[in-house]
Amino acid sequence: MSTELLAPLDLAFWHLESDAHPMHLGALAVFAPAPGVGPERILDLLGTRAAAIPRLRMGVRDVLLPVGGKAWTVDKDFDVHRHVERVVLADGDFMAGATRLAGELMERPLGRGLPPWRMYLICGADGGPFAVLVKLHHALADGMRAVAIGAGIFDEIAAVTSARTTARGRTAVPPRSWLPDPREMAGMALGRIGEVGRALGVGASVVRAGRLDLWGPSALTAPSSGTRRLATADLDAGDLQRIRRAEGGTANDILLAVVAGALRRWMAERGESLPAADPRALVPVSRRRPGGATASGNRLSAYLLGLPVTSADPRDRLRAVRIAMDRNKAAGPLKGAGAVAVLADQLPPLAHRFGAPLAANAARMLFDVLVTSVPLPRSALSLGGCPLTALYPMAPLARGQSLAVALSTYGGRVHVGLVADGKALPDLDRLAAAVEDEFTELYALVAGPDRTPVS
Repeated sequence: MSTELLAPLDLAFWHLESDAHPMHLGALAVFAPAPGVGPERILDLLGTRAAAIPRLRMGVRDVLLPVGGKAWTVDKDFDVHRHVERVVLADGDFMAGATRLAGELMERPLGRGLPPWRMYLICGADGGPFAVLVKLHHALADGMRAVAIGAGIFDEIAAVTSARTTARGRTAVPPRSWLPDPREMAGMALGRIGEVGRALGVGASVVRAGRLDLWGPSALTAPSSGTRRLATADLDAGDLQRIRRAEGGTANDILLAVVAGALRRWMAERGESLPAADPRALVPVSRRRPGGATASGNRLSAYLLGLPVTSADPRDRLRAVRIAMDRNKAAGPLKGAGAVAVLADQLPPLAHRFGAPLAANAARMLFDVLVTSVPLPRSALSLGGCPLTALYPMAPLARGQSLAVALSTYGGRVHVGLVADGKALPDLDRLAAAVEDEFTELYALVAGPDRTPVS
């Protein structure tokens, strides 16, 4: 039976989870129907293709060494039918029903006795569009790795994967013992000595990034209830690039500024006073590089960014974001606020096991909201001949946070998935609408009064 130790950051995500704070990523993929393709065919494809993805056959188990560590191991009793389920919605607006159901399904932690993922086929009662909700535990993958794993369900990716497997044949994976070779143990000990020094330096940066003056009372800082709501927004990717050409910066800078403006609008609609200090966003950054070695574990860094909600002008907000993100990038992942996620890679497994409760509660000291961008393939995708029309990514909520915003670009649109604590933000749909309104205003300021965004 092949095994693979969980990387330090994967182990951190595994231990951070609780019933009220499930640590899984998600995506709601929406498809247009195709003639002659029914839900039974789609459900069969999901099961067959998911079962063919090696990573989805792996579960987590304890190991003796390193102390406190865990390992991925192939589930010898793997049954894909435990992971794939069909749900039929009642009549009504399909997208409204699908997003409401997706929020409820995101509340449920993934069972730890099985490989940590689930897929739900969400259908209407009488045909029409359908959706697939994918849930992957954050220990299993970061955003880029989750895309690589989940893409295996699509026709185009599955065909290429099948052809490659046939060409090279199936090769057995040699078993690996949970007990390291003595030479490996010596190397681990020497490596750990060096990691202690690096951990001290990274940890000092994290401490300096912490706050004693937390953002004031708000729905974003309400106590966690364990409930989840999902809302979506759609922006035109062409208009996003026009803003970028006119104002400079990156597409991510613009989207962060839009989120800041949306929060300002939303607070005004709620009758809330603007805070004395801007809320902080945690902005994950992938440490994977195109063409580099493929690592199975999480490869993340993160930046902290003050979202300029106190600034009244959309263009001023964008300039503030650009300056702050340029400063983050110049500092790099091991200094300043960017050291937040990297610290986990410097700690021994035992520290994650016993330090998880402290780390979970400390998240509130560092940031107020998560904002992340998830890259998707540029080519058109389909499932059983049914074209993919939208894909809304969903990020997990840390303890003490009520909102996470994830964005992805596909088919000329930027799809925004907002996940919130259901009791803290019952009006999440209003925040989603504020995202679209803020983008419209920013585009109008850049393009002039005679230009309006593409709807």
